[in-house]
Formats: sequence, C-alpha cells, structure tokens
Amino acid sequence: MCAKTYSTRFAKWTADLRSTLVERLGFAEERVTALAEKPVEEEQTCSADVVREVFGKLRNSLKPDNQVFIFFIGHGSFDGKIAMFNLMGKDLSAADFAQLIKNLPTRKVVVVNMASASGEFIKPLSGAGRVVITATRSGQEQNATRFPEYFIAALGAPEADADKNGRVSALEAFTYAAKLTGDYYEKKGLLATEHSLLDDNGDGVGHAKADEGDGALARTTYFDSLPLQQAGGDEELAKLFSERLRLEGEIEQLKARKAQMNEDEYDAALEKLLIEFAKLGQSIKAKRK
Repeated sequence: MCAKTYSTRFAKWTADLRSTLVERLGFAEERVTALAEKPVEEEQTCSADVVREVFGKLRNSLKPDNQVFIFFIGHGSFDGKIAMFNLMGKDLSAADFAQLIKNLPTRKVVVVNMASASGEFIKPLSGAGRVVITATRSGQEQNATRFPEYFIAALGAPEADADKNGRVSALEAFTYAAKLTGDYYEKKGLLATEHSLLDDNGDGVGHAKADEGDGALARTTYFDSLPLQQAGGDEELAKLFSERLRLEGEIEQLKARKAQMNEDEYDAALEKLLIEFAKLGQSIKAKRK
C-alpha cells in the first residue's frame, strides 16, 4: 500500500475521532487538539516542536483532578532499542513522550497508541493513574494497524457498551476493538500482525485480557463528559461527580488486589474507601438540592 493511501486513512481516522469526541461524547471543541500531517480546519502540523508546545500548554492549564486523553494515529517504529512515533520532521521516542506526560499535573492520563510498534510504549508510559492501550504487543509488529478503525468505532457503538450503562469505558472500547481486529484477520484468512494490549495497574506489563492482571482502572474510565452533563454545567458539582468516578476506580483496583492482601488489611482499606464514597454521595445530594 502506498504512502498516500496510508496518509488518507490516517487523516480520515483523525477526523472521525475528533468528530466522535466533540459531537457524540460532549468534549468542548476548544479542549480537543488534533495534529495532522496535512492540517485542515482546526488541526495543527504534527511535528515534534508542535507536540512539545501542546504539552507545554497542557502543563500550564491542567489541574490535578483533570483527565487527559492522548491518542496516537500513524506509524511507529522500533530498532530493537528505541521506540519512536513518526512525525513530520524529527520523530519523538517513547521516552520523550514519557517525560512530557510526567510533567503534566493531572493524576489521570489515558494513552491510546494505535500505531505500529506501539507495544514498546507500555513500559515507559505506565504509571499510577494511567491507562495505556496499544495496538501491538511489541515493537516487532511493525505493519500498519487496523486497530484504530475499530477503537474509534467503539467510542460510539452501543454494542461496545458491554454492561449496558449507557457509556463506553476504556476497557470496553479496548475489548471491542481487539475482538474486531482479530475478526478482521480471521475473515481475511491472514496471519494477525497486531495484538493489542492494555496496562492500567502501573507495572509496565500489558495484557490482552482484563482477567490477566489489568482492567480495574480502565473499567471505570470513560471517554465521555458525563460528569459535567450530570451536573447541568455546574463545575463544582461536576468535580464531585468526577471524584466519585475516581473513587469507583480505586475501589475496583483494590478489589483486583484482594488476593495479594491479608484479610484485615483489605477490609480496612475497603471500609475507608466506602466511607469516603458515602460522604461524597451526601455532598452530591446536598449540592443538587
């Protein structure tokens, strides 16, 4: 497939993702920054300098309780030592992005690297409060990926909502996209050249399925702006809803660690979180009166 075909495909996926975030999931247009090879409308050039500039603006504008989503669409590479994401001009490495993300003040970051060779980004980008999703399981899987098409579709697909709560979580989108990607190769009779992974427990090791060690945080991490919608535009109330989501995530992560804890330690930790959750519920109820 020629470079022009890939360029066209990446541009379409980028436009589809931006449209889904703004029109379906309720993201404010001014809070969505899109970088592209050939920028159109509100997009900017996808170069190392612009990437650093965007992260600099985020560093100065974000607050600790904000949540950031970072999506990679395009080509990646791995020479056996260094993983890179291809940009216009000089590329940036996984280590470069790790430092840029580390400098952000927010506690919760979701990274979805849908490029080839993206599996090598898991270890450097992994950390507490982070969900890292990749299209491949290693840097050796360097063919162009199909994962982005299905992941973007998952964000607006009712069938991706496995628990039928009206929202699609990071885990649900990952699971949906991974299945459809596998189905694509099977139906074509082709050997799969990409195997997606998820890491959300900060150990730097990705897994293909949630029951293999990850998924607790991703299960309660959503792509929509429901807290602000629930709050009717009230930012203080929206913060309370966001805090409730954070606590739900911590409770799920604690439950996932139950087997590694003694019973008293687990019970004490769970009780503390549940009390905090109950108090938060009371605050939300009082605020809504």
